[in-house]
Amino acid sequence: MLNTLKGIPSRTYILIVTALLIIGGGFYIFIELGEEVLENEKFMIDQHAANFAENLATPGVTTFFAWITELGSVWALTVGSLIMFGVLWYFYQRKKWRIVYFVIAMGGVTILISGLKAAFLRDRPNILEEYDGTGYSFPSGHSTAPIVFYGFIMYLVIRSKLNALAKWLINIFLGILILLIAFSRLPLGVHYFTDVIGGLALGLTWLVSCIAILEITLWHSGRKAKKEL
Repeated sequence: MLNTLKGIPSRTYILIVTALLIIGGGFYIFIELGEEVLENEKFMIDQHAANFAENLATPGVTTFFAWITELGSVWALTVGSLIMFGVLWYFYQRKKWRIVYFVIAMGGVTILISGLKAAFLRDRPNILEEYDGTGYSFPSGHSTAPIVFYGFIMYLVIRSKLNALAKWLINIFLGILILLIAFSRLPLGVHYFTDVIGGLALGLTWLVSCIAILEITLWHSGRKAKKEL
């Protein structure tokens, strides 16, 4: 056991601690918000955010966010997931774990969103079908699912052989896109601010959990392969 621990690089311990902090922090934020939502509490920040979004929502801004929000829709993420599955199969056919955990990440977040919405039963501020504003409100699916999908791509980019500049540029773009998709729900009037924060916290927790377990699996598989040699 001690020899196994000695074989783990020090930076790995830092990554493990960071992952645990993110998972713990995200879970705490979601639970705190969830408890208040179950008690039908009114959040002052929801009203402030709604007022800000209403002032921001000019016709041009609304059109822009209507396009952005589509990138987090069920159909867009479904098509994107199928494309990503094909890409992963092509590049990692012999390294199946990335494919397996991508499927787990996307399948799991779909179940989580559906189950939690049914559990919290929070009504939306507005029902607008043209912006996917139907069903229950908490947590925001457009905040939860995109951070898992695009976040997993960010992880794959980090693990890729691209140069550092390309990795930074791609991941900064994807990070901004995740935030824009989540924020788009406010000026479109189909979610509360706390729905968005709860969704981001839940999505980040699930994403980091999946990646952490994937990394442990890859490390274990690597050690096993070395022993067999």
